[in-house]
Amino acid sequence: MRPALPPEKVVAVYDRAARRYDRQHALLTLGSDRRGRRLVVQQTVAPGMRVLDAGGGTGSTALLAAEAVGPSGRVILLDLTPAMLWVARRRAARQHLEARITPVIGDMLRLPFAGGAFDAVLSTYSACPLYDPVAGVRELYRVLRPGGRLGVAHSAEPEHPLVRRLAAMVEAVVWRFPALSLGCRPVETLPALVQAGAILRFRKHIGVPLWPFLVYVVEKPVT
Repeated sequence: MRPALPPEKVVAVYDRAARRYDRQHALLTLGSDRRGRRLVVQQTVAPGMRVLDAGGGTGSTALLAAEAVGPSGRVILLDLTPAMLWVARRRAARQHLEARITPVIGDMLRLPFAGGAFDAVLSTYSACPLYDPVAGVRELYRVLRPGGRLGVAHSAEPEHPLVRRLAAMVEAVVWRFPALSLGCRPVETLPALVQAGAILRFRKHIGVPLWPFLVYVVEKPVT
């Protein structure tokens, strides 16, 4: 796994990219990022739930979750970049969903919530830039209640060796331009959750061959 950009660099990159982020990410992934968000929400969120969207940026996933939880549910949208949350607030207001979404500035690696605080936890493309993505998903799992579901989508290595080699060459070039790469690189997080006792409920690879995503959902067992 390629080393991450320094955390302060990641914040600066996303601060500058906030206004163009959704268009850029959709273009580079040929729209598969939206498919991943929909899959995660469909597999994890139900009406009336209290949901955490961690590293939720401009609110694309939080807006889907807010529609799914309905008037009796709530979505906490946490992100480390104020400019991304500013965009999210505007989008929520335009869709008349601001009453269901609470933006919070915070770090995925140090969540300001008690253990078991949420019925569902979401992370769509927010683990990729983390300097310790495994620690990040473990922290998300900590705040998930027993019986709740954690839905994750992130960049993954191509499965075919030849495609993986070509992808590494392309990534080496793109990585020189943080405004283009957005600090994202393939990561692996699912094994750590399974090792911690999580029950795998859904797993699917999506995306283009050179830039695939892994979408998965795990459930926290009731003990």
